[in-house]
Amino acid sequence: MIPAKVRSVLEVHGLEALEFEPGSTPTAELAARRIGVETGRIAKSLLFKDKAGGFHLVVCPGDKRLASSALKRVIGPRASMTDADETERVTGYRPGGVCPFALEGVQILLDRDLERYPTIYPAAGTDATGVPLTFALLADITGGRIVDLSPE
Repeated sequence: MIPAKVRSVLEVHGLEALEFEPGSTPTAELAARRIGVETGRIAKSLLFKDKAGGFHLVVCPGDKRLASSALKRVIGPRASMTDADETERVTGYRPGGVCPFALEGVQILLDRDLERYPTIYPAAGTDATGVPLTFALLADITGGRIVDLSPE
């Protein structure tokens, strides 16, 4: 079931999430297979904590591995990925369903590599959803900062 706060965001923007059986899209690979698209079109969301205690949600192509040099350049040194409990506490979403919608107190960073796809699919707050939309609309809805997370 899509969380009410996410459903509200989707309704305001005229978007509809794809919904599947619970637990069917917890990874980018499984989501891509389920939706029928290449893995890069899945907009995976990863939460990082910086050395000052600030949180940053990185949204990037599902087939991308983030280079530590790129993360340091964008977030700063000593940023670390949060564990499942901290991710849920900060975002309200469990890993596998973390999405960039309806977040407070988290900086959203959108990897420019997602722009190469006409349609991308972030989760909608559960591990059984995907929201088809454009990169431009994702940036508009989230107010996310567009960054280059390619290795140097």
